[in-house]
Amino acid sequence: MPPWREIIFPRTGKIVCTAVPVPRPGSGTGVGRRSVGDRSKEGGSGARVVAVCVSRRKGERKKPVPYVALFADHGVHGDAHAGDGHRQVSLLAAESIEKMRQKGLSVSAGDFAENVTTEGILLTELPVGARFRIGEAVLVVTQIGKECHTRCAIYHQAGDCVMPREGIFARVVEPGKVAPGDAIVRIP
Repeated sequence: MPPWREIIFPRTGKIVCTAVPVPRPGSGTGVGRRSVGDRSKEGGSGARVVAVCVSRRKGERKKPVPYVALFADHGVHGDAHAGDGHRQVSLLAAESIEKMRQKGLSVSAGDFAENVTTEGILLTELPVGARFRIGEAVLVVTQIGKECHTRCAIYHQAGDCVMPREGIFARVVEPGKVAPGDAIVRIP
């Protein structure tokens, strides 16, 4: 079985591929998780995608995959949080994950349930309504941070969690594929 399957976007007829999850270390495949700082594509400096992650169920950490397909007004194909709401895609900066590492936690991309881990962009400084291209897709910021109703496992381990303060949420306005190494460019 190939490590992808084709998806046809209904509005455009464009064909993209969605990946199957990357196995975790120790799974016997020899393929491991990428570290948050790993840059898989060459290119200039600037904002970029470090990892893309999905989970099949809500309430669990997301697992990095080679790439994801974003559907307009839906979110990440195959992710438990996809739907027609305003929090279709969650983003968190690698720099925020590093803050939690400095507190002694062993955390990686997806451990805060973010779909996209970024680098080189101050996510919380993007205002609600800001548009940006990420890979082939275009997103619009819909929410900065979130209210944490119940304390997650990360909070109990470290006494803090960055996602409620430093994570952002977005809606997909143009569909497309997003992968580690893709540029993130603000659209005026």
